[in-house]
Amino acid sequence: MLARLSHVVRRLEERGLVERFRCPEDARATHARLTDSGWDSVVASAPGHVANVRANVLGDLSPDQVRQLTKIGDVFLARLDPDGKMTSLYRQIG
Repeated sequence: MLARLSHVVRRLEERGLVERFRCPEDARATHARLTDSGWDSVVASAPGHVANVRANVLGDLSPDQVRQLTKIGDVFLARLDPDGKMTSLYRQIG
């Protein structure tokens, strides 16, 4: 799995969408961040992505089910990012 992720990040890096850099806390690890071009790509694709998620994921859910899904997502986020460092931009809907 990690090799696949590394391959995807390398391809994104070759396209100028991300840049990799060493983790300052652990020399064995590498971080990746979006470049300005990568961010522009995210912004350009966001409207279509949102429309697709609304149509195919949220479209048939009731408001109560969306609230339940949000609570489930919050559990995952708390586990994956307990300090909120990576999810500080997360905004609850509903």
